Amino acid sequence: MEVNGENRDSRRVIDPRSGFCSSNSIFYSKRKPLPLPPNHSLDATTFISSRAHHGHIAFIDASTGHQFTYQQLWRSVDSVTSSLSNMGIRKGDVILLLSPNSIYFPVVCLSVMSLGAIITTTNPLNTSGEIAKQIADSKPVLAFTTQQLLSKITQASPSLPIILMDTNNNNNNSSSSSTTTTTLDEMMKKEPELSRVTERVNQNDTATLLYSSGTTGPSKGVVSSHKNLIAMVQVVMARFGKEQETRETFICTVPMFHIYGLAVFAMGLLAMGSTIVVLSKFEMHDMLSLIEKFRATFLPLVPPILVAILNNADAIKRKYDLSSLHTVVSGGAPLSKEVTEGFIEKYPNVSIFQGYGLTESSGIGASTESLEESRKYGTAGLVSASTEAMIVDTETAQPLPVNQNLKR
Repeated sequence: MEVNGENRDSRRVIDPRSGFCSSNSIFYSKRKPLPLPPNHSLDATTFISSRAHHGHIAFIDASTGHQFTYQQLWRSVDSVTSSLSNMGIRKGDVILLLSPNSIYFPVVCLSVMSLGAIITTTNPLNTSGEIAKQIADSKPVLAFTTQQLLSKITQASPSLPIILMDTNNNNNNSSSSSTTTTTLDEMMKKEPELSRVTERVNQNDTATLLYSSGTTGPSKGVVSSHKNLIAMVQVVMARFGKEQETRETFICTVPMFHIYGLAVFAMGLLAMGSTIVVLSKFEMHDMLSLIEKFRATFLPLVPPILVAILNNADAIKRKYDLSSLHTVVSGGAPLSKEVTEGFIEKYPNVSIFQGYGLTESSGIGASTESLEESRKYGTAGLVSASTEAMIVDTETAQPLPVNQNLKR
């Protein structure tokens, strides 16, 4: 047994096999701890931008091939931050973001958070009524969206000021709203102002307000602090950054408005200097072609896509060159033994890992990091570093008894 004396109330006795502590019913992570930065006055954007790496290209737009370098990314974040500050956006203000995946999605998020303002994202497939409910609950003072989705916001909240994200937008477009104030393109072109009004942002301050899928009832806003996101960035770096000397290229197949896409593709991977190829919407042919075109190495996806790749493996390997791909990470639902073993047989040079997370955990809550761990079927892996878990009764929220074999 491991004895941990850091508990203020009592010494913790932790089972080394399971990580379970019987005195408080908490499962502690068996991964190497990832201590938070000692500087309490630190926002998630500054933490990410300060990480040293050798990356050059941050994002590639899959539809146009346009490349966004790290230098351009951080200059754009500084410019948009300055513009938002000049517009009166301050710490604690909520900013709504309604957009499909885009290489500019992270620019908006990182800029908002650097001011201490709060980003709330919403699903582009939501109706104007659903968006109106989120607006009424989160009370944003400004919204970012695209020309295509503009009408959803104007119907949901006719007076909400809007910034259009289309880089080729024509301000004279007849579908523009009277509440449209400027474009993201214009904001990014401005010179950053070093003397802008700033407020101290602490790690405990709120950074995001994301809404759950509502599978247990009405959709609910979930608060994540800068500390939560910094911790998740560290988990992503530890999870994907084992080959620091190599330039990894990821295909972004998951929505950035969701915590999975936001924490990994709009934040965590940027701290590693990775290159991210962004699809605005998922198409199987496009994804496979992009792996070949950009020599992608990592492919995070969800089980239905992985099953499709497995079931059509022979035809796919004849049509596409996937030789650059070395890792697939599946999340969203468990993989069966048949699917895992089948994938290993069809793609022997590709490692397959799993992960589990939710909005309330600010991202990855558990994951497998080796083939041995992935072959423990029915599990999502070990609890993430510096993460604690508890099994509770859904009605009473009280800890449930743990199977005796976990206590041995």
